[in-house]
Amino acid sequence: MTMNAISRSQIYVLDQDEALDFYVGKLGLEVNTDQDLGFMRWLTVNVPGDPQREILLERPGPPNLDPATAEQVRELLTKGAMGGFLFMTTDDAHKTYEDLVAKGVDITDEPMERPYGIDFGIRDPFGNKIRIGQMFPRS
Repeated sequence: MTMNAISRSQIYVLDQDEALDFYVGKLGLEVNTDQDLGFMRWLTVNVPGDPQREILLERPGPPNLDPATAEQVRELLTKGAMGGFLFMTTDDAHKTYEDLVAKGVDITDEPMERPYGIDFGIRDPFGNKIRIGQMFPRS
């Protein structure tokens, strides 16, 4: 048995409509799936042109969490103590940074050259951390 891909990742968000506004409206991702399953809303986004790798924007709650645990997760997320982490790449870190600043995205640090490339940090409205990097070619 061999694994051959990572198809979905998950982060918690407090409001899925607000998450759509951020991830689609500001970051430029596209909706992959938006389906009411009855017990939850299955909402995923992906980088345009790459529908095989989705990010599940999940509200804390059933079926994965009981009400008390979901409340604890919401509280920790609101405090910034439990946010998820996403890593994305871009062809031009400085241009992407300027675009996101113009859209009012919460920037946690400015573009900086590092051994692997140029990257910077942002935060979504729920406290999830995102690194955006322009990777140098591997030698």
